[in-house]
Amino acid sequence: TMAGKSVEDILEQGIHGVKEINPAERKKFLGTLRERIVIALFQSEVRAKVIDPKVKSLFEAHKDANLFLNGNVAYTDLSKYMKAANDYGIAYTIVNNKEYNSEIGLVLAYDYAIDQEHIYLNEMKPELHTVEEVKQEKKSFFQKLKLSRFLKS
Repeated sequence: TMAGKSVEDILEQGIHGVKEINPAERKKFLGTLRERIVIALFQSEVRAKVIDPKVKSLFEAHKDANLFLNGNVAYTDLSKYMKAANDYGIAYTIVNNKEYNSEIGLVLAYDYAIDQEHIYLNEMKPELHTVEEVKQEKKSFFQKLKLSRFLKS
C-alpha cells in the first residue's frame, strides 16, 4: 500500500526496487540474516590452520544449509572450508564485497529463520573446551577437593 510512504520512498522503490531488509545486518553476515545462521566465524577464526572440530560437527549436522565465505579472506584460508563443504555436500558461495570487509569470515546459514541463540564459536561452551582446558579444570577440581579436606581436618 502507498499509505505511510513518502513520495521519495515510492520514487526510490520505482528506481531501485524494494529496499533490502536490514542491509547492515546482511552486510555483516555476508548477505544473510542473523536469524538464519547456524554458525558465524570471525576472519581470525577462519585463518586458523585447522578447522575447529565443533565447526566440522555443525557441517555434518546441517548439510542442507549454505556456506558463505568472505571473499576478502585469503583463498588459502578459505580453501579448507571449501573442501570440507564438498566433503559434507554443502553448497558454498564466495561473497565478494569490495566496498565493505566484514569482520565475519564465514557463515553457515539456512534460507529461512532458525533463530539459534548462539552463533559464535566462543559462545558455544562447554563443548568447545580443548582437551588441555578440561585437564586443567579436572586438576583444579581435585586440588579444591584436597584443599577442602585439608581445611576440614
